[in-house]
Amino acid sequence: MNTLKNPVRDNPVRDNIAQMPGYVPGEQPQSGTFVKLNTNECPYPPSPQIAEACRAAIAKGLNRYPDPMANGFRHAAGRVLGIPPEYILAGNGSDDILTILTRTYVGEGEILRLAYPSYILYKSLAQLQGARWEEVPFDAHWNLTPRFAEAIPGLKLVYLPNPNSPSGTLVQREEILALADKLPCPLVVDEAYADFAEYQCVDLVLQNPNIIVTRTLSKSYGLAGLRFGFVIAHPDKIEQFVKVKDSYNCDALSIAAATAAMEDREWFHTTRAKILQTRGEMETQLRGLGFDVTPSHANFLWCTMPSRPLQPVYQALKSRNIFVRYMPYPDWPYGNGEGLRISVGTENEVETLGKALREIL
Repeated sequence: MNTLKNPVRDNPVRDNIAQMPGYVPGEQPQSGTFVKLNTNECPYPPSPQIAEACRAAIAKGLNRYPDPMANGFRHAAGRVLGIPPEYILAGNGSDDILTILTRTYVGEGEILRLAYPSYILYKSLAQLQGARWEEVPFDAHWNLTPRFAEAIPGLKLVYLPNPNSPSGTLVQREEILALADKLPCPLVVDEAYADFAEYQCVDLVLQNPNIIVTRTLSKSYGLAGLRFGFVIAHPDKIEQFVKVKDSYNCDALSIAAATAAMEDREWFHTTRAKILQTRGEMETQLRGLGFDVTPSHANFLWCTMPSRPLQPVYQALKSRNIFVRYMPYPDWPYGNGEGLRISVGTENEVETLGKALREIL
């Protein structure tokens, strides 16, 4: 057998793919007993109406392709959000939506702007496109600086997570409107955590067509394992996104489940209230343990501690099967360069976390 290798044939990967490190998601333990507070999932089971909706979808038959536009969901979400359904497009999680947007607007060598620190997937999406990215740091109080609104040649898209991760902080609606007026390209307001905030930006899409809003059902609807997200944008933009998305990017079961979840408003409001109450209790507990905790508008808390390094704390928690997210930001000129992002769990999970931290600290 000829074992000689052709280096050209055996390494056909595009240079930008070969050179990028790739997005690294939070740890996902699959067995054993653990407390999982590292990826901002909902700690409670989703609406019981979802199982019935999925059974009905199965009974209808899975031998046919699903609705490529997920129109049942679009109408349900439109009623809840007060948005015409033609402003909505569904995707296989909001990461799918973010990929569609980046592919639509940002070409090779063009620029994607993102706030820093924020969701690290944005940078990976630029790398996939062979595009450039510009990280504009938040200031010491997690506010945007004037640099974030500057128009520069080649700027094609701007991502603003609101509330932000890892900080849980929020940019005011008025500032977002002003920012959209200044930018020469679309402004994507990533509202993955907006259901836990005091206000949202969905309606701003109707006021300024330069604004695009993305949402997910992974957090506030308890459907992280299902993968369903959506984008709200002017119909002219939706028309372009449809060209880029996979033909059937949402399957029949996910469409049925997402529609049922969106329609069960009692479950949503009850679960949201529990998470917000626990968030307040967690903040008090963590402050009492010596952490600096940034006031959060999301379902997680950003915790720093100037007096000691936090990676050993993260490792000590992990050794006890308690998973939180250790996030270093050595290039951010403010803060401690690192922190723990801790998701809001159940009351029992929060109690277990507190007990472990008292032993560690």
